[in-house]
Amino acid sequence: MPAWRSISLWMDQLDEPLLPRPQLAQDLDLDVAIIGAGYTGLWTAYYLKRQAPQLNIAVIEAQTAGFGASGRNGGWLMGNLLGEDRLLAALSPQQRRASFDLLHGIPDEVANVIEREGIDCDYRKGGVLYCAARYPEQETSLRHYLDKLYAQGLNQDDYRWLNPEQLAQQIRLAKPYGGIYAPHCATIQPAKLVRGLARAVERLGVTLYENSPVTHWQSGSLQTAQASVRSRWIVPAVEGYSVTLPPLGRYQLPVQSLLVATEPLAESVWEEIGLSQGQAFSESSRQVTYGQRSMDNRLVFGARGGYQFASKLRHDFDLTRDEVELRRYLFGELFPQLKNVRISHSWGGNLGMSRHFKPHMLCDRRKGIALSGGYGGEGVGASNLGGRTLADLILERDSPLVHQPWVMPECGLEALRAWEPEPCRWLGYNAIIRSFVHEDQTLANPVSVAGRRRMASRIAGVMEGFMH
Repeated sequence: MPAWRSISLWMDQLDEPLLPRPQLAQDLDLDVAIIGAGYTGLWTAYYLKRQAPQLNIAVIEAQTAGFGASGRNGGWLMGNLLGEDRLLAALSPQQRRASFDLLHGIPDEVANVIEREGIDCDYRKGGVLYCAARYPEQETSLRHYLDKLYAQGLNQDDYRWLNPEQLAQQIRLAKPYGGIYAPHCATIQPAKLVRGLARAVERLGVTLYENSPVTHWQSGSLQTAQASVRSRWIVPAVEGYSVTLPPLGRYQLPVQSLLVATEPLAESVWEEIGLSQGQAFSESSRQVTYGQRSMDNRLVFGARGGYQFASKLRHDFDLTRDEVELRRYLFGELFPQLKNVRISHSWGGNLGMSRHFKPHMLCDRRKGIALSGGYGGEGVGASNLGGRTLADLILERDSPLVHQPWVMPECGLEALRAWEPEPCRWLGYNAIIRSFVHEDQTLANPVSVAGRRRMASRIAGVMEGFMH
């Protein structure tokens, strides 16, 4: 049996035996065939089956439910969508407000489902703290970000500035400059959510097959090593693993994000740090950090990793010493009392980045293909939105979900923007990341002169522009 329990802290914490469901061993004729038992695939199956119980639906998974990013992420359930500000900019103020409200409601929708289905996944809606906590430029960039949000019609109920004293009421940092608090975010135990969701869809009558990698797919059919499937609808829900299902890999860049977890910390330590309400937190840098206090009192902390040439998937997530120590350095700058703490777990996963960093929810009715992805590391919440949206698209329901700017209701894969060919994408991605690292190192150095600091930020800003 594969060592699924070693995938992440979250899988290691499960108190269920990780026994595989049966393989797909016989040909099937379905209404909807879903490839992948992660969040997107399971949410799609859930909402489809609840709204149309007569549908014959199967989920076909290469490993086990939660093997991919759904069982490896940082546990942020956000009421956001990557690039939402750019996606909503062209809407009227009223439409934009309605779309923001739709996004902000994602954590509450998930809360409703987990209550209805009896899924215990350590759900805590404590909001999120975006902190300026290592150098003064972070305060400037966060205030600029807040101004942009307010210009789009949001207000203090959505995003609120906290001065250092107000920030300290929730999280106590070594060098607080201030931060932004947003209430529309929850923290969860990701593996408990995906495994509970898998059981919920089975109770509804959806069949799950595991250890059944799809070797080929096209409109109307798919193939595994042992069986062929015919289906009116094919939903490839593989996100960071899109490269395994050509031609999806043209549109998704597999990027790694890497995490560490400390040993459980004493209550006295947490009294020094805060985070008593299940808040998620991040320090505001282009390196994209994220953290939470787990239910068993660990600090779980991650930062974006890298990209491998030719979109090669990373399978070995035994983190190197340098990978672990970078994350120790980053959280140690925030909480000096933790610089020498024992790290009990380290892991990572593959996530999907679409060109222009725009998530998409697509429905090609003619070919019977529905697709949601490009979440860019914000997929815990976005996948719920994607599953609901795909269900409405497939069922031809005229709901607010299908009229959002990230939805392509009558489009094929060709509507997606493809990534540049190699070596352009590898060179471009790594040049961008190097500029971010250089900026962070320069700004974190208190003796860096003003001109050098401005130049580092200007270069990083220009490079970031190539992402959009």
